[in-house]
Amino acid sequence: MEFSLLGPVTVATGAGELPLGPAKRRSVLALLLLQPNITVSIEQFITSLWEDEPPAHARTVVQGHVSRLRQTLAEGGADAYGVELATRGSSYLLRLPEELIDAHRFSELSALARPESAAQDAVSLLREALGLWRGPALSGTVSGAQFAAAAHALEERRLAAVEALATAHGALGEHGQAAAVLYAEAAANPLREGLVAALMGALYRAGRQSDAINWFHRTRQLLGEELGVDPGERLTRAYEEILRAEAVATEPPRQQPAAGPQPSAPRDPRTQLMPDQGRQPAVPHQSSQAPAGGSPQGGTERTGGDPAHPTAPRHLPRPPARFLGREAQLAELTWWLTDNGGGESPIAVVAGPAGVGKTACAVQWAHLHAAAFPDGQLFADLGGFGEGAEATPAAVLREFLLGLGTPPDHIPPSADAASALYRSLVARRRVLVVLDNARSSAQVRPLLPGGPGCATIVTSRSRLDGLVVTDVARPVPVQVLGTDEGMALLGTMLGHERVAEDPDAARALVHLCEGLPLALRAAAAQLTARPRWRLARLAAALSDERRRLSLLSAEDTGIAAALATSVARLSADDARLLSRLAMGSGREVDALAVAALAGSDPDHARDGLDRLAEMHLVDEAATDRYVISTLVQLFARDKDAGEKGS
Repeated sequence: MEFSLLGPVTVATGAGELPLGPAKRRSVLALLLLQPNITVSIEQFITSLWEDEPPAHARTVVQGHVSRLRQTLAEGGADAYGVELATRGSSYLLRLPEELIDAHRFSELSALARPESAAQDAVSLLREALGLWRGPALSGTVSGAQFAAAAHALEERRLAAVEALATAHGALGEHGQAAAVLYAEAAANPLREGLVAALMGALYRAGRQSDAINWFHRTRQLLGEELGVDPGERLTRAYEEILRAEAVATEPPRQQPAAGPQPSAPRDPRTQLMPDQGRQPAVPHQSSQAPAGGSPQGGTERTGGDPAHPTAPRHLPRPPARFLGREAQLAELTWWLTDNGGGESPIAVVAGPAGVGKTACAVQWAHLHAAAFPDGQLFADLGGFGEGAEATPAAVLREFLLGLGTPPDHIPPSADAASALYRSLVARRRVLVVLDNARSSAQVRPLLPGGPGCATIVTSRSRLDGLVVTDVARPVPVQVLGTDEGMALLGTMLGHERVAEDPDAARALVHLCEGLPLALRAAAAQLTARPRWRLARLAAALSDERRRLSLLSAEDTGIAAALATSVARLSADDARLLSRLAMGSGREVDALAVAALAGSDPDHARDGLDRLAEMHLVDEAATDRYVISTLVQLFARDKDAGEKGS
């Protein structure tokens, strides 16, 4: 169950959004969520909903809205999430784990970010925090001073997080990305001088000094016309810093005496940060692996970036929390990608079913071996199995080129030209590229580097056989965890003492979760939220197949959500085939039986089963013998029942 304030006020469960009703009822819920686990008096509700003109029956109206909210939450399974809407005399209390509220998670993620001292981690944290926003805060509530003030406070925190994200990009030398982060916000808030000043600094350091100066003059004119004031200290200081730096950059070199020590070369002012932007140098990391007779990029032509100072991007997400096991897969990746097992520019495809931990395995290896790729690590989520649209090669290439130091106006508009520039920039560098969540080989190919010192990891729910054929990619399958590994994962999540109290129940949980790390983590989340529950109680609840998928979900993640994105990528024929397999009583089927069940010829059935196996929705146990997991069966049955019901 997830409560949202950062956009429309909503409550969502694994089955979808709960019907909250009219604006006043949403407003009652919003007031309770703004003060979670604290009593709110009925007088506060009346004042917030009607301000100075409440109706005579206002108290009854509030009581009615609370009663309907309590019923709606109960129907959504509030008890299972530790959520209770309680009455305390003439006040009400919404008791719940605060991490169920998106505004609370946003605040925690933002507070953890250290844009200057831990910039790479800050980028990941702040992107995740800002990704929780779905529109103006508290949308759908009544108009009133209290809601407006609360929404304004949340918006101020959002803008502060945007500026912090830009600062983190700047500390990493990613000034083009810092400018991109700030541009839309500055355009939407043209009188917010701090945003404009930060944008000016980012634009200047990205080599766009004319754009930076134009922003100052535009903002100065707007301040005069709208407010009748001059620019404030921060905006003026940013402008003066740019002018002083430009004067130094254009000053002709002074003549030096013929004899005596020569002065060092003038420093480019763009390598020095402006006030309020931290003190890390903006000169990008330069590889120690430059080839003899050339720059680290293998040439001096400046088609994008600065060949003398190549940028070393650090785009990896944070290392996976409490990662364990996968020694065989990590060893195979090491052999193939760094021990010359794969030859020049090797590629590994980490493939497996939804929720098995492919991304965690790839990111863990990338962090362990980052030192082997001193010229940078690039990461992109291709969105091949997500709810939104897939990432286009052009969009990913733009991010990669910005990370490699290419000014935004030097990036070619066509994907083919951008791909060629990208390959040129990394041709003589040692760069690791991680392409996560790919749908097809065609989506990946334009993003592959060609340099002999580069390596690529691709993760996918599909085997991506095309990459194996055309690019000699190495398949690295990731399987479900065994019983001992699954129990060890539960121990790291819950504490080994709690697992040791009832090892039989722990084994039962691993079995019911079918060894899938995502399912085990979701089960651990349920137990973490209920410290008084014994493992046997959850195992008993999961034994009820009608509840299993909902219990193995946490907020917007879980087995049902993961399988939904896989099934959504199937053709209509393959989706029907999966549905028929799910209706069977057993887990193991053969191609001839499936052909008879589907009313098709055996070859057609084999082709469909092979496509499902390629997507890891079934497993090929032997020739013409296939196994479907119980979790996939349950999901397909629920989906089929839902479609028939609608």
